[in-house]
Amino acid sequence: MKILFFIAFILSVWTKGQDGFILENTDKTVIKFKLINNLIFIPVNVNGVELNFLLDSGIAETLLFSLENKNVDFKNIEKITFKGLGETVSIEALKSIKNDVKIGKNFIDNSHTIFLVLDESFNISQDIGIPVNGIIGYYFFKNHPVEINYIKKKLTVYKDKSKFPKKIKRYSDFPMSVEFNKPYLNADVEMKHDKQSSKLLLDLGNTDSVWLFPVMIKDFIYNRPNIDDFLGRGFSGDIFGKRSRINSLSIGDFKFRKPIASMPDEYSIQHLKLVKDRKGSIGSEILRRFTIIFDYQDQIIYLKSNRYLNDPFLIDGSGLEIKQDGLLWEKEEVRIETSRVKIGNTETNVANTPESFKYKFTLKPKFIVSGTRKDSPAQKAGIIKNDELITIDKKSAKEMTLNNIHRILKTYVSKKIHLEIRRNGIPMKFEFTLEDPIPYIEE
Repeated sequence: MKILFFIAFILSVWTKGQDGFILENTDKTVIKFKLINNLIFIPVNVNGVELNFLLDSGIAETLLFSLENKNVDFKNIEKITFKGLGETVSIEALKSIKNDVKIGKNFIDNSHTIFLVLDESFNISQDIGIPVNGIIGYYFFKNHPVEINYIKKKLTVYKDKSKFPKKIKRYSDFPMSVEFNKPYLNADVEMKHDKQSSKLLLDLGNTDSVWLFPVMIKDFIYNRPNIDDFLGRGFSGDIFGKRSRINSLSIGDFKFRKPIASMPDEYSIQHLKLVKDRKGSIGSEILRRFTIIFDYQDQIIYLKSNRYLNDPFLIDGSGLEIKQDGLLWEKEEVRIETSRVKIGNTETNVANTPESFKYKFTLKPKFIVSGTRKDSPAQKAGIIKNDELITIDKKSAKEMTLNNIHRILKTYVSKKIHLEIRRNGIPMKFEFTLEDPIPYIEE
């Protein structure tokens, strides 16, 4: 499954006068994060309530779309609409100003604007596998340099560049433009043989390697083989297009060979206002291969490669789209530790009696198939939408996370998968071979 939330949008009412987060009473602060499918999730305190947000450099404003039964007091509210990437045109939201938002101990904005999305169908928690309440973007990065360490899973916010660590000399720095509150970088894209310098959005909220907009690239020709695919979900609907591999993507001396490129169709971007000369995006499948420092003030990005640099570019080889469909209570029998009891002159273990066992109820995730890619191994095997996942290769699905499942199904070589599902209460078994549907072919 491809989890991609491309949330670039155009607000009908622009926010003015918001200053963003300020680092108070310290030279730096460290914020730990969760990394799931290349996406960064951080704890954010909104008006005294702890919530979980996706950190996304690809959006300008802060969005909230789920509270997971938590109560947050929002004041100064007005109704607005915005447009995004997808099939429909507009989404209704509420704009709330002057909110107290705190991240970590010292990163604070006492007048933060939040947009509350009213469309209840947009809830990315089921696609991530953990509760996600919202997305935070530009105002997190605006005032201070931010370091992202994917290995240690921590963010470091520096007061200014004079507080950078001495190891900054090991980083490569590149000019970065911040336009309409989003960062852009020029990179070299080589489809087959011709290398083109391309202006690309640096998008932490995009799980893919690279996105290219065919309608914005002169004489664009799709590499073969390619597949028609569901690319993700935006605030204005599902996003469809093609995927294929390109020869390379280069950022300075860093060259990535055979990355997977996603290319949304023209209907998905028809309402998106693009900055001048933009050709696409660099996603987190590339960005996770570096320790990164975003410096919005001086419009510079610093990159230092990490141990993920030469990881292969994998794709889901099953064609399954899987989502978490809530949690179920499950009864587990737990054995009580035995104890030695003296009866007369004899000691014995007290065990294997009704009193030696007890039952524990725990919440376990339920995973279902939300769709299958056309002509994929899973579709050909007969798996259909709403099938409930029971086991993968004899491992219980309820003991996994969505992240675990995605890792199992990603491949660049043939690999056989045994799947057990439940359909309308009836257990069924399937077997298919994972296949890379878009192997790069030299010409």
